[in-house]
Amino acid sequence: MNPSNPKAPGESGLYNRIAVLRAERGISRQQLADAMDVNYQTIGFLERGDYSPSLKLALALAEYFSLPVEAIFSRQPFQPLSQQVYGTSKSKASSNLDIDAKEAQ
Repeated sequence: MNPSNPKAPGESGLYNRIAVLRAERGISRQQLADAMDVNYQTIGFLERGDYSPSLKLALALAEYFSLPVEAIFSRQPFQPLSQQVYGTSKSKASSNLDIDAKEAQ
């Protein structure tokens, strides 16, 4: 594992958000597997990055979640959602609080 990339993907070399998307929607691996017409273990392999999906499966997942493929799979680690939406990280947010506290004095 590369020290500058502590959460390296599995053997597939792909990062994905399948587990997060399932959790957001309250979908089990079995339910997603049934919808994709694959074995539930395939979903686990995908989530861990141990398996690269076929183009057909990747597109089916994108359609199922109503998202572009790039929102589900990436060759680079995904940024935390808070960073994507708000453009801040914890350290930046805490430094903004420090600035606000100084201005209030």
